[in-house]
Amino acid sequence: MIDLYTWITPNGLKTSIALEEFGLLYQAHAIDLTKDEQFSDSFRKISAGSKIPAIVDHSNGLTLLESGAILTYLAEKTGRFLPTSGAERYAVLEWVFWQVGGLGPTLGHAHYFLTYHPDVAPVASALFASETKRLYEKLEQHLNGKDYLAGDYSIADMSVWPWVSRFERHKINLNDYPSVRRWYLQIAQREAVQRGYRVPVFTGEIPLPPPLTHENSESSEERL
Repeated sequence: MIDLYTWITPNGLKTSIALEEFGLLYQAHAIDLTKDEQFSDSFRKISAGSKIPAIVDHSNGLTLLESGAILTYLAEKTGRFLPTSGAERYAVLEWVFWQVGGLGPTLGHAHYFLTYHPDVAPVASALFASETKRLYEKLEQHLNGKDYLAGDYSIADMSVWPWVSRFERHKINLNDYPSVRRWYLQIAQREAVQRGYRVPVFTGEIPLPPPLTHENSESSEERL
């Protein structure tokens, strides 16, 4: 049994999705960030930095923080969704680290400045709007002609997908990025992803981009 301490954030969701994909037995504990539950004494005993997600693996007593480390640990524990050696392994880890070090922090700031506080700092809003588009363009370029980020479906996709699921908060129209859109919808159809998206509480269905129009389709063909 694994205890998962989490909330409905992209980092939390990628961990619950991974646990569902790996088929591991776990129990989710909601740490409601809107109520500052991450600062409770009980949770600080698990996560001294008051960050979610965190797991406790009761099979070996391991407590682990940081979503990238958790996904890597679960992949190595089960022998799934991460090649064991060679260039294929590092291709997956490259995209996991890209998400942890770049995509996640940038889009987190985009949530703050573009959606929650759009008028607070115009310079910051412009900066993160520009950086967000740059990252989506990188994804679009990389996914052109590929099913997944690094070979087969892997923890790289599990790491990046929950952040892209917040595309509305990024002020991004996925129809402008046809390869990202295809990849996103393909993963959204996975039953494990759908189950993990409801952990620790159900807040709504997976966001979907609007249907493609004839104009969108012509634009996509021109890009491809």
